[in-house]
Amino acid sequence: MDWITIISTTVKSAIGVETVLYALAAIGINIHFGYTGLLNFGQAAFMGVAGYGLAVTVTVLNLPFWIGIAVGLIAAVLLALLLGAPTLRLRADYLAIVTIAAAEIVRLVFRSVKFKEVFGGSDGQRGFSDGFYALNPFPEGEYGIGWFTFSHRLLWIMLVGWVLVAISCGIVYLLMRSPWGRVLKAIREDEDAVRSLGKNVFSYKMQSLILGGVIGSLGGFVYGLAYASVQPDVFGTETTFFAYTIVILGGAARVLGPVVGSMIFWVLLVLVNGVLSEAVQAGYIPFMTSIQVGPVRYILVGLGLILLLIFRPQGIFGDKREIAFDVR
Repeated sequence: MDWITIISTTVKSAIGVETVLYALAAIGINIHFGYTGLLNFGQAAFMGVAGYGLAVTVTVLNLPFWIGIAVGLIAAVLLALLLGAPTLRLRADYLAIVTIAAAEIVRLVFRSVKFKEVFGGSDGQRGFSDGFYALNPFPEGEYGIGWFTFSHRLLWIMLVGWVLVAISCGIVYLLMRSPWGRVLKAIREDEDAVRSLGKNVFSYKMQSLILGGVIGSLGGFVYGLAYASVQPDVFGTETTFFAYTIVILGGAARVLGPVVGSMIFWVLLVLVNGVLSEAVQAGYIPFMTSIQVGPVRYILVGLGLILLLIFRPQGIFGDKREIAFDVR
């Protein structure tokens, strides 16, 4: 077994693009679920409208890259308003049902044949990242030491991505220690009590949904720029569920919980995938084929997460009190 390849791939995944984009999505989910108690299962839609906002602006409208970023952010805010207006007066599983349905509607619109000239159908859009990589300060080549190397393009998107993660964590840290953040936590515990104190609960929920959605949308930008393309099926429901898994793994209502959770989640997936793939090729697991490695790795990681929920439901850094929000 090629342990050098397994270890190098696993270590790289801890700071890779997937870790960054899911960390951003999970930070947004943490604002919704961890701090406010909102069961928003439509986070993938925020990532999708941001990625497609950038892609369509550049490829279809032929406008500059920065305008595409602005369009994507505005689209995320508008989506939050459209989702929030009818749903934030609902609670618990009703809100979850509505948001997951809305996310599927967004995905199906992106892949529809009727709008193929705009969104590209099931193939998506590509060729909109040139303006971003034109800003790359790293000369062409490989950077790193030994097997721990990255291309100049990958290094640039990783640098930008981790800066966005750091800024997002800083914003969450400051806001959740402000009076505004304390109101959100109170809404999570008992929104009726907050309402009785004269606070506009609907307004605070809407602000939380917008903030978490915008931060999550940054993950859509990172994905689109890293792979120079966007496809509708990438922004399916499993993307939102992965983000929730990461939040629970790291610990809800913890500033760094989503970041650490994303790193652990992808390290486990890549490590299990690498070990199983090498073991199958070496003949150590004769009853398994290389095609089965992908599904089996999710099964094994899923079993580990189940055990975590049984023995430590609050996650690695979490507190049980933070996930016991009011769901009446």
